[in-house]
Amino acid sequence: MTDFTTPAALPETGRAWVLERRGEKNALDPFRPYAFLHEEERSPSGSIEGVSTIFLTNRECPWHCLMCDLWKNTLDQKVPRGAIAAQIEFALAQLPAAKTIKLYNAGSFFDTRAIPPGDHAGIAQRLASFERIIVECHPALVGDECARFNDRLSGRLEVAMGLETVHPEILQKLGKGMTVELFRSAAARLTRDGIAVRSFVLVGLPFLSPELAPLWAARSALAAFESGAESVSLIPTRTGNGALDALEQSGHFREPHLAELESAAEQALAVNRGRVFADLWDLERFSRCPACYPARLTRLETMNREQIVPTPIECGICAVPAVKLRRARERTSRSE
Repeated sequence: MTDFTTPAALPETGRAWVLERRGEKNALDPFRPYAFLHEEERSPSGSIEGVSTIFLTNRECPWHCLMCDLWKNTLDQKVPRGAIAAQIEFALAQLPAAKTIKLYNAGSFFDTRAIPPGDHAGIAQRLASFERIIVECHPALVGDECARFNDRLSGRLEVAMGLETVHPEILQKLGKGMTVELFRSAAARLTRDGIAVRSFVLVGLPFLSPELAPLWAARSALAAFESGAESVSLIPTRTGNGALDALEQSGHFREPHLAELESAAEQALAVNRGRVFADLWDLERFSRCPACYPARLTRLETMNREQIVPTPIECGICAVPAVKLRRARERTSRSE
């Protein structure tokens, strides 16, 4: 695994390079969400509340980020008027009641090519029963429309933005088209308008030693909290989008191990600035030890629900990775 020490020697990973390595998109109906589910999450008040999560079908995001695989469930054209409201109605008719709803659209809710602004009023009407409404948006698209949509809602709007990492060179290589300062500016604008902020942070980065993944995830979580985020979701970076598979083959990327995600969650919780959620979707793929995986899953679930750091899992098979993580943190602390 290569440390990010010689940027000039790294492979080209621009937009064309990323697109060339893609596979096929999934066939989707513009009047149906491509997925929806009911989950539970710790609320700002500390209670565990039900959440309706709807993954909306819409046009692909204009940023073609190095690590993104969400393009697989997007369209090449704008959805018809009324399609998004129809998707929400379809999902809610099959989901149990909840206080919070997440509308995730594999891009930005306030991208006019993805969600027609003329549909905002109709969408807001269908969200009248929810106390919290969470959408996602690229920091560059945070503007007046966010506040206008917030004014239409009965509940409180929360905007989730991908900070991904505060490692400056790697953030640039991800192709996000943003800087940490842009994230801070967008978060400040949202909070001024009374809109809550959450952030997505990656655990595991291309061009970085895996042992340093938890440290940089925790640093990035702290930066998100300092910018005004009320919660941070830790997303383990994964192959499957073509681009990261190529970097894995060249030795420039490795998926994080479960111990690294655990360590990132521990360090982010230790900041004690807001709620921290480890993304548990398809978690078993990151496990290197079937014997202790169930206990580690339970431990992460406890972190998400209780916002505490439980007793570490003792496992002889996993002891070596744990020692490496601890030593990496110690080396970094001594160098600062």
